[in-house]
Amino acid sequence: MHELFGDRSEKTCRELWNNVPEEYRQGHCFTDFWKAYQAVIPEDQLTQVGKETGETAHVERWNCTLRQRLGRFVREMLSFSKSILMHIICLDLFLHRYNLDEQPSF
Repeated sequence: MHELFGDRSEKTCRELWNNVPEEYRQGHCFTDFWKAYQAVIPEDQLTQVGKETGETAHVERWNCTLRQRLGRFVREMLSFSKSILMHIICLDLFLHRYNLDEQPSF
């Protein structure tokens, strides 16, 4: 999967940032201390925090949900999609079904 989505370089981070819809790029970002974030995300939109602050808990919980419910996001083994199109289709299907289910409010 690494080859499909890039490494953890500043170049990959910039490509990701440029592919985020414009409306979302206007928001404020709470991130960990990965140096590429500092180089790519505008300074006035970036707050780098440690896990102890709880500011990244929502996205960490979402990432955990994806890993638990979609094996293809965990490793290149049994559930891995060999094509980016199938990866996207499975994610779209998951998001559709996830959003139809009644979610508890936290």
